[in-house]
Amino acid sequence: MTKKLTLSLDPSVIDFAHNFSKKSSVSISKIVENYFRELMKPEPDDMKREVIAMCGILAGRNLPDKKQMRKIFHEDHID
Repeated sequence: MTKKLTLSLDPSVIDFAHNFSKKSSVSISKIVENYFRELMKPEPDDMKREVIAMCGILAGRNLPDKKQMRKIFHEDHID
């Protein structure tokens, strides 16, 4: 069961939220809910917030495979 929540936001933030919602095809309510759900997740004791923020930063990037990485390392570090 869902309940209503009223938010007071700066008009520029509201405009951004509407545009983002249209672009992503996700309702503002769902965006806000997802954000708060992320905040509810417990942080691992041994990780700082900065490290957690970097998790997934390379997702979707074209990274070299193991052989390419070895070649790059040896070219740069071994004469």
